[in-house]
Amino acid sequence: MQEATRLTRSRDLMGATAVIQAALQSAGLQKSPVQQHTGRDDIVVDVDAHEVHAEAHTAATRAIALDARPADAPAVLEGDTVTSGHSQGRDWQLYIPPHRAGQKLALVVMLHGCTQSPGDFAAGTRMNDAAREQGCFVLYPAQSSKANPQRCWNWFKHTHQARGRGEAAMLANMTLEIIERYPIDPARVYVAGLSAGGAMAAILADAYPDIYAAAGVHSGLAAGSAQDLSSALGAMQKGGTPVAHKATARPTIVFHGDADTTVHPRNGEQVIAATTGPSARTESSTGRSTGGRRYTRAVHKASDGRVVAEHWVVHSSGHAWSGGSPAGSYTDASGPDATAEMLRFFLEHPRRS
Repeated sequence: MQEATRLTRSRDLMGATAVIQAALQSAGLQKSPVQQHTGRDDIVVDVDAHEVHAEAHTAATRAIALDARPADAPAVLEGDTVTSGHSQGRDWQLYIPPHRAGQKLALVVMLHGCTQSPGDFAAGTRMNDAAREQGCFVLYPAQSSKANPQRCWNWFKHTHQARGRGEAAMLANMTLEIIERYPIDPARVYVAGLSAGGAMAAILADAYPDIYAAAGVHSGLAAGSAQDLSSALGAMQKGGTPVAHKATARPTIVFHGDADTTVHPRNGEQVIAATTGPSARTESSTGRSTGGRRYTRAVHKASDGRVVAEHWVVHSSGHAWSGGSPAGSYTDASGPDATAEMLRFFLEHPRRS
């Protein structure tokens, strides 16, 4: 790692990468990918690609990435821009809102679904438009087709579900890099996703409650609801294994269409159950979106009155981002606006000390 750091400081990034790869190979930590196609292009294409013990590896990679930051990394931001970068082995896009002098702003990490890309997901959710109004950064990590042929986050493998391991560690470290580089309030960092991205968002909130203050799970599954490909298919069809509530659970907002035939709506209920615990009080209401979709909204409160979860069931909606734009894939323009409601929920829940 000292040699890799030296090469990085001299701007020989290819040489630094080669040193890291050689070290991993000599330690027997890199594996050749084994792809197993399921015949579905939605959420669970299995892959065993570059799984490493990430406590050491991701920490070392993050140290090099931070050391390689350009000297002119922006301290003052102006305008309304989208920039891109690469770290932790993945590309990313970052929406930067107009600068507000002297303020640290919130960050929303958005995890796309299978076959999607950051640009597609940004267009479909219109999260950048909402973030402009509220003054938030939005980070869109991109899954690699080398890590998964359909660019699904590998939420269903136990090697990516725990703190310090696999894609969970990679995404957490990427988030920390963005926090350190830009004027972001560490107490207002959130994660949301659709489908496979929603399942990975639930994992990140579960594994890293010290980073993410709240989570948004759209058409996804609870953390730990599957451990392999077989259990993932079962969870998608009828709901995963119920997961016990944790005292460290972060506030979570769930959107799920009750006509979803890709991920069973019962999974949304299980995300809520893992978040709220048995003593939560529930207040339910119904409504109709401007696009004509009926919905049921359940607000779950802890014994002290704090809102710990919201569950939006969008009636007659399938596997799609509610209220999204047809400019992106997997959207239902007629549903209630999941983007606006998630961002509202997030900003109501800064991380508690």
